[in-house]
Parts: sequence; C-alpha cells; structure tokens
Amino acid sequence: MVIKRLKLKKLNNTRDLGGLPTSDGLEIKRGKLIRSGKLSDLPACTIAALKKIGVTTVIDLRISTERQQHPDTQIDGINYFWLPVLCTSTPGVTSDSSMRHTMLKESRRIKDEFGTADNYMIETYRSILFNEQPQQELKKFLRIVIEEEGTVLWHCTSGKDRGGICAMLVEALLGADEETIISDYLVSRKFWRKQYSLNRFVLAIAPVSLKLKKILFGFMRTKREYLETVINDMKARYGGIAEYCKQVLEVTDKDIITLKKKYLV
Repeated sequence: MVIKRLKLKKLNNTRDLGGLPTSDGLEIKRGKLIRSGKLSDLPACTIAALKKIGVTTVIDLRISTERQQHPDTQIDGINYFWLPVLCTSTPGVTSDSSMRHTMLKESRRIKDEFGTADNYMIETYRSILFNEQPQQELKKFLRIVIEEEGTVLWHCTSGKDRGGICAMLVEALLGADEETIISDYLVSRKFWRKQYSLNRFVLAIAPVSLKLKKILFGFMRTKREYLETVINDMKARYGGIAEYCKQVLEVTDKDIITLKKKYLV
C-alpha cells in the first residue's frame, strides 16, 4: 500500500484517503475524504486544484489564535466549519506566535511533569479522545462527515496530530484495520521531512541545554506509539475504535452504513 501526497503548492501534508483498503475487501473512494495541514495563503493554482478535486466542505480543527494568525484561504462554494479539538496552545500540537514565545518555558515544565516529550504527546492525544470538550467537537466532526455531500477536507496546522486522530476515527468506522490506520498516520513523517530537517537545524544551534533540546525535538515527531497507545486505550475501555465512536461519540449502526455507502467502493 503506497500512500501518496496530493502535490499542491504550499500544502506539504495533504493526502486523499482514497485507495485505503478495508477489512471487507473494499477501499475508500478517491476524491471524497482529504486530510491536510493549514490552508492559509493558498496560491491560485492550489485553489483551482482543490476545486477540481471537488472539495465542498472544510473543517478547521485549530484553536482561535492559529486561525487568526493564519486564516484559511476562503474559496467560493465551500462550506467552512470550525471545530477546535483543543482549547489552548499546546506544545507539539498547535502552532501560533504565542506558543513559539513560550516553548522554552513549556519544555521545562513538560520535562518536570512528564519526563519525556513522548509521554507528553501521548497524554495530549488521550486528552483529545477522552476529555469531554474535545469529544463534543469530535462528535460534530463525524456528524459532518456522515451528513455532508461532496468532498470533505479537514485540517489542523501540520496535519499530523489533530488531523491524524480524526482520520483514525473515520478510517476505523469505514472498516480499515489497525495497521492501515497507523500506516496512514506515519506517512506524515515522510511528507514533513524537509520541514523537520530545517526545524532540527534551527534547534541544534539554539542556546539551550541538550535535555531541553530533546524535549523540543520530540514535539516535531510523528511516532507510532502516540497513536498506538490511544488505540490500545480505546480497546481496553470500549472494545475498539469503532466501539469508542458508538459509545462516546454517538455514532449509530445506521450512521456506519451511511458512511460505507458514501465512501467505499
């Protein structure tokens, strides 16, 4: 299974879920479900390409400061929804100017409270899936995917964490197995390789201790254990990802049938 990036100018981590296989021998339709990083300052060629793909709905998962500093490029004929799955700036996940100014301070706190960036990122993923406020936004997200016609695109800033969690939920409801879900999640490492290398270079010459650099490096990663841990949590608590969606996010069996009719081929 090869997952390819949609080659759109200024969009480094945008991909179509189309072609991902499901356990019943079907696959996700192409051009219907798209995940991405931020959609700000898009050139005319990218706008034209998104129109050609048929995008009709955009879901922005970012916090308000991210949206204010890098607003979505508005495209005629597209319905926009704002569903912030986090309330405040969160190191390693959100990206705004206030976060950049406080990153060093936060890295010290995270070292004291969590020990490693990996522990911190796992707890952040857990907070999105198991805290009440983010769950309300995830409910709305799935309802839009179930009910909207056309092509749905959802995005955060980098497209790896919040966007990846939402992709996991949709893929599981459509019948993708765990390894397929994790493979799609990990592709962000490949698509963000150039930016990651640049960030590492800048951080390498920053005047901070090696211990703090390790924390800051950790914020940039996309690691299997982040998603795998919360998947195992959902298995232990609810029996699996789809069961979590049914018990916590109020997805019904009828909704799942609707999803499969709309998005599988």
